[in-house]
Amino acid sequence: MRNLKRIFLGVFILLLVLVILAFVLENQQSVSLLFLGLSGPQLPVSLVVVFALLIGMLIGPMIGWFVGRSSRAGRKRLV
Repeated sequence: MRNLKRIFLGVFILLLVLVILAFVLENQQSVSLLFLGLSGPQLPVSLVVVFALLIGMLIGPMIGWFVGRSSRAGRKRLV
């Protein structure tokens, strides 16, 4: 049973890597982002999207941790 789980995990990771590779290879057009009047360098679309995904994966849990921490502190004051 343990080996079956490892095989499924390996196949899932391989498929995920292949999908990411296909995404990167299909989105090589260069773009320059403009935000609040600041222009960024010319980067491939895939790099911009993957970078935004990674930033979101870092910021999301931190916000969840902060909100959970503040709500627990409020409950402690009520008790």
